[in-house]
Amino acid sequence: MISRFKHLATASALLLTACTAFAAEPIKIGSVLSITGPAGYLGDPELKTLQMMVEDINKKGGVLGRPLELVHYDDGSDASKANGFGKRLIDDDKVDILVGGTTTGATMSMVPLVEKAGIPFISLAGAVVIVEPVKKFVFKTPHTDRMAAEKVFDDMKKRGITKVALLSETSGFGQSGRKETEGVAGKYGITLVANETYGPKDTDMGPQLTKIRNSPGVQAVFIFGLGQGPALATKGYKQLGISLPLYHAHGVASDEFIKLAGPAAEGVRLPTSALLAPDKLAANDPQRPVVQSYTKAFAAKWKTDVSAFGGYAHDGLSLALDAIKRAGSTDKAKVRDAIEATKGFVGTGGIFSMSATDHMGLDLSAFRMFEIKSGEWQLSK
Repeated sequence: MISRFKHLATASALLLTACTAFAAEPIKIGSVLSITGPAGYLGDPELKTLQMMVEDINKKGGVLGRPLELVHYDDGSDASKANGFGKRLIDDDKVDILVGGTTTGATMSMVPLVEKAGIPFISLAGAVVIVEPVKKFVFKTPHTDRMAAEKVFDDMKKRGITKVALLSETSGFGQSGRKETEGVAGKYGITLVANETYGPKDTDMGPQLTKIRNSPGVQAVFIFGLGQGPALATKGYKQLGISLPLYHAHGVASDEFIKLAGPAAEGVRLPTSALLAPDKLAANDPQRPVVQSYTKAFAAKWKTDVSAFGGYAHDGLSLALDAIKRAGSTDKAKVRDAIEATKGFVGTGGIFSMSATDHMGLDLSAFRMFEIKSGEWQLSK
């Protein structure tokens, strides 16, 4: 009898241990980011944000009683590498959800993989093609390139600018941005009097900028790109003595852009999230506490200022974990449905409300216009 009780006790202990181990199985967050290379100043704060958030959440007990595990790879700003890393995350690492894809090219290379595997994917890239047409398992947090063009053109229209020169990068983000800019220009009474491009690895945009400077009637210049290229173009712009108003898309919303462009960045105008001016938001702005909390935590952890790109990662992981909590599990189909059902979720980039026809969940009001003054981001009036 005693032996029997011992066997029962041992079996119960083993069962309890197994249950405990199962309950503590980590929730795996997969991510492919451009931590190095030309887009490094986008991907680096994204990774830092994910690491910081995972560490903090685990200290507080995790999610659904399970710790988080971040599994990430660096594509080196080479979109062609992202597909292989995405496949590794899905097939080998068995992640529960993907948050990442710094660039549009990297994101789009992973889209077929996640759609086939049926795994939720929240991208941190900008192009509208990521969510239009809607893809069942793909979502995104940044404002789209179309929204950037519309916000810039709306600002130009208010200033009486109607003839614009466009300089865009030939990357996925720049290509899509060029297409969207061309598509909405007429809506705002804008005529593109010059339309030049540059490669993501180009270091001299002098020929294109010279053509722009000599274009008849040009009143302002709009540069559409990300990473180091836009900063180099901005420096070249000033070196050529061009004094026209200069606008950028949201692919440069980081202090790193100001550092790289130097004094040439003075006066640059662009649309981005409220994240760059947390203390200038109205006291009753619903984003204010979220933005302030994130910027304070990031600065304390990494001893550096935030960027909009880190904010995209913050929102991506926050949306993912909120959906997992509401789904009550990491079942991929249930989590996907929960993300799509997100309503009124306040993030650093805006207030997200997803639907079956909208896998971004932001409108134009989520964008704020900024101007660089005395080397700092200032909300534009």
